[in-house]
Amino acid sequence: MLCAQVAAPVPSFAELEAAGAVIGAIRIETRDIFDIEDPAEANALFRWANRLHITTRPSVIQQDLLFKSGDRVSVKVIDETERLLRSNRYLHDVIIRPVNFSDGVVDIEVVTRDTWSIDPGLSASRAGGANSGRLSLRDYNVLGTGITAGISYSSNVDRAGTEIGFADNHLFGNRTAISYTYAVLDVGKQQTFAFGRPFYALDTPWSAGVIATQSDALSTIYDQGVAVAQYRANNDTAEVSGGWSTGRVNGWVQRFSGGFASQSNTYTLQGDLPPPPQLPQDLVLNGPFVRYQIIEDLYERVRNRDQIGRPEFFALGMQSTLQLGRTFMGLGSTQEAWLYSANISKGLRLPARSTLFASASVSSRLNEGHRENQLISGSLRYFIPQTDHAQMLASTTLDVYRRPDVPAPLTLGGDTGLRGYPLSYQSGERRALTTLEERLYSDWYPYHLFRLGGAVFADCGRAWNGTGETPADNRNKILCDAGFGLRFLSARSAFGNVAHVDFAFPLNYRNEVRSVQFLITTKTAF
Repeated sequence: MLCAQVAAPVPSFAELEAAGAVIGAIRIETRDIFDIEDPAEANALFRWANRLHITTRPSVIQQDLLFKSGDRVSVKVIDETERLLRSNRYLHDVIIRPVNFSDGVVDIEVVTRDTWSIDPGLSASRAGGANSGRLSLRDYNVLGTGITAGISYSSNVDRAGTEIGFADNHLFGNRTAISYTYAVLDVGKQQTFAFGRPFYALDTPWSAGVIATQSDALSTIYDQGVAVAQYRANNDTAEVSGGWSTGRVNGWVQRFSGGFASQSNTYTLQGDLPPPPQLPQDLVLNGPFVRYQIIEDLYERVRNRDQIGRPEFFALGMQSTLQLGRTFMGLGSTQEAWLYSANISKGLRLPARSTLFASASVSSRLNEGHRENQLISGSLRYFIPQTDHAQMLASTTLDVYRRPDVPAPLTLGGDTGLRGYPLSYQSGERRALTTLEERLYSDWYPYHLFRLGGAVFADCGRAWNGTGETPADNRNKILCDAGFGLRFLSARSAFGNVAHVDFAFPLNYRNEVRSVQFLITTKTAF
């Protein structure tokens, strides 16, 4: 009797790396939005959506791969490739797997599934007693090319206007990226432009680029959620830079950059409201800078943390950036000063599967020995998993401004924290916020379109040292709220937002604000 031969299982990527395997053929398969072979997705509506949708071109996926035929298998590189691919909003799922291993050569299959990339956005939200809305037509994957283009109209408590824009991360068929947005607002205009080759991966050897922004709009100052002053701010920035790196060495990446930066801020009295007590001073800063960045290649893959039912990647390794610049009056600056900034972040795995993420930053201008516009910030986020479908988040943030260029730059209330109080209820040069949130994640996946979660939360915080603040004003003391809400993740769309529907109840000064704040907001995370 002859026995049928059973093909030997293909080793894992870790086993292939240990064996010194070399990559052979790379097969790329881009799949449509819905899997019609899945009974849960085999319906007329999903077939119609697939027919209307143009699937991502395999060449677009090819451009994002960090490995090629002839390379030795590296788990780190393959994992980073998956992270990079999943960061594209037009992809719902990514699978990279080894196939057909023989004589030290392994073929690799890359399978992606698209999202619905056209966003005919019509949304309305309410946070902190203020309404906002958005009407847009945007495609995050034009004709399957990975290019983003669109037009939108939005309005909120501060401004309303129309914006057009586009972005392409693979200009000329390589890693050159370009983006541009232009907005015409009822209070002015804004535009941004960026062009260059970024450090797109840990082993990227060099970068170069230019970025410029322009804003001419009214700025509003709030006091207890009420607009009390206005002025016009015209802000222009530009930066030209280049950098180099030796790539990943023993699990660490170092990057060195330098360039020239320009900043111009001018202010005038204008608006329907009274002027501020003191108008910010005009400021021009031009000069060279150097930058150093270090990254530890350590990431963790989890599910049900900031998203619902989908893989997420969090950086556990230390990441830090230091920058030092100098402005010169001979280059058109209004002052000769040192400009410096630094930031650092680190994730720590703790007992009981809990994880702590810590970050800190500082930026300032040193003018004749005096610190100006110095911002010091720090944050802690502590995730405590209880089950696969529930975890507690405890977070705290602290921001301190010293001699800020603009009055009362830090706010609390509504969608900036303290969900039980009106938008910008407190403002000042100091801000602290602590949140406890019990997060619940459901397996319910209605029509394979949405994922559902829920939250119970409490916030306590304060913004103080603001314009015209008096010690006797109790509304400048610590405020607390509690509430609950639902989370809806749009799982099959490129905009992939999480809709928040919250009811928040202020716990103090309830006679001065509404007893219930109803918030509908759209965010990128839980």
